[in-house]
Amino acid sequence: MSWVYLLLAGLTEIGWPVGLKMAQSGGSKLLGVAIAILFMTISGTLLWLAQKEIPMGTAYAIWTGIGASGTFLLGIWFYGDPTSLLRYMGVLLIILGVVVLKFAH
Repeated sequence: MSWVYLLLAGLTEIGWPVGLKMAQSGGSKLLGVAIAILFMTISGTLLWLAQKEIPMGTAYAIWTGIGASGTFLLGIWFYGDPTSLLRYMGVLLIILGVVVLKFAH
Protein backbone atom coordinates (compact mmCIF):
# COMPACT_ATOMS: atom_id res chain seq x y z
CA MET A 1 0.00 0.00 0.00
CA SER A 2 2.95 2.32 0.62
CA TRP A 3 3.81 2.35 -3.07
CA VAL A 4 0.23 3.34 -3.91
CA TYR A 5 0.48 6.17 -1.36
CA LEU A 6 3.76 7.26 -2.94
CA LEU A 7 2.36 7.23 -6.47
CA LEU A 8 -0.65 9.28 -5.34
CA ALA A 9 1.64 11.62 -3.40
CA GLY A 10 3.68 12.23 -6.54
CA LEU A 11 0.61 12.84 -8.67
CA THR A 12 -0.90 15.28 -6.16
CA GLU A 13 2.50 16.99 -5.93
CA ILE A 14 1.75 18.26 -9.44
CA GLY A 15 -1.30 20.16 -8.14
CA TRP A 16 0.44 22.78 -6.07
CA PRO A 17 2.63 24.31 -8.81
CA VAL A 18 -0.48 24.39 -11.00
CA GLY A 19 -2.36 26.19 -8.21
CA LEU A 20 0.44 28.74 -7.93
CA LYS A 21 0.39 29.24 -11.70
CA MET A 22 -3.38 29.77 -11.52
CA ALA A 23 -2.79 32.39 -8.83
CA GLN A 24 -0.60 34.32 -11.30
CA SER A 25 -3.28 34.25 -13.98
CA GLY A 26 -6.20 36.63 -14.34
CA GLY A 27 -8.68 34.79 -12.10
CA SER A 28 -8.79 34.67 -8.35
CA LYS A 29 -5.36 34.71 -6.76
CA LEU A 30 -6.86 33.42 -3.54
CA LEU A 31 -8.40 30.41 -5.28
CA GLY A 32 -5.08 29.46 -6.87
CA VAL A 33 -3.23 29.75 -3.55
CA ALA A 34 -5.97 27.73 -1.82
CA ILE A 35 -5.65 24.99 -4.45
CA ALA A 36 -1.87 24.97 -4.00
CA ILE A 37 -2.19 24.64 -0.21
CA LEU A 38 -4.78 21.88 -0.54
CA PHE A 39 -2.57 19.85 -2.88
CA MET A 40 0.51 20.45 -0.68
CA THR A 41 -1.40 19.09 2.29
CA ILE A 42 -2.69 16.02 0.46
CA SER A 43 0.66 15.28 -1.14
CA GLY A 44 2.59 15.72 2.11
CA THR A 45 0.19 13.48 4.00
CA LEU A 46 0.45 10.75 1.37
CA LEU A 47 4.26 11.02 1.40
CA TRP A 48 4.20 10.69 5.18
CA LEU A 49 2.11 7.51 4.88
CA ALA A 50 4.42 6.09 2.20
CA GLN A 51 7.53 6.69 4.34
CA LYS A 52 6.24 4.29 6.98
CA GLU A 53 7.55 1.43 4.81
CA ILE A 54 9.65 3.06 2.07
CA PRO A 55 13.05 4.56 2.98
CA MET A 56 12.92 8.35 3.25
CA GLY A 57 15.49 9.08 0.52
CA THR A 58 13.88 6.70 -1.94
CA ALA A 59 10.37 8.01 -1.22
CA TYR A 60 11.44 11.63 -1.51
CA ALA A 61 13.34 11.12 -4.77
CA ILE A 62 10.42 9.27 -6.37
CA TRP A 63 7.90 11.82 -5.04
CA THR A 64 9.82 14.76 -6.49
CA GLY A 65 10.54 12.87 -9.72
CA ILE A 66 6.86 12.23 -10.36
CA GLY A 67 6.01 15.80 -9.42
CA ALA A 68 8.74 17.36 -11.55
CA SER A 69 7.99 15.23 -14.61
CA GLY A 70 4.25 15.75 -14.36
CA THR A 71 4.57 19.48 -13.81
CA PHE A 72 6.94 19.72 -16.78
CA LEU A 73 4.42 18.00 -19.05
CA LEU A 74 1.43 20.03 -17.82
CA GLY A 75 3.45 23.21 -18.31
CA ILE A 76 4.02 22.30 -21.95
CA TRP A 77 0.48 21.07 -22.63
CA PHE A 78 -1.50 23.81 -20.88
CA TYR A 79 0.78 26.80 -20.28
CA GLY A 80 2.93 26.96 -23.39
CA ASP A 81 6.21 26.24 -21.60
CA PRO A 82 9.17 25.91 -23.97
CA THR A 83 10.08 22.50 -25.29
CA SER A 84 13.13 20.98 -26.92
CA LEU A 85 14.69 17.59 -27.36
CA LEU A 86 17.16 18.29 -24.55
CA ARG A 87 14.36 19.24 -22.14
CA TYR A 88 12.52 15.99 -22.94
CA MET A 89 15.75 14.05 -22.49
CA GLY A 90 16.26 15.67 -19.09
CA VAL A 91 12.80 14.59 -17.96
CA LEU A 92 13.43 11.11 -19.35
CA LEU A 93 16.55 10.91 -17.18
CA ILE A 94 14.47 11.85 -14.13
CA ILE A 95 11.95 9.11 -14.95
CA LEU A 96 14.72 6.55 -15.51
CA GLY A 97 16.25 7.51 -12.17
CA VAL A 98 12.90 6.96 -10.46
CA VAL A 99 12.55 3.53 -12.11
CA VAL A 100 16.06 2.54 -10.98
CA LEU A 101 15.26 3.59 -7.41
CA LYS A 102 12.08 1.52 -7.43
CA PHE A 103 13.81 -1.64 -8.63
CA ALA A 104 16.89 -1.14 -6.42
CA HIS A 105 14.67 -1.07 -3.32
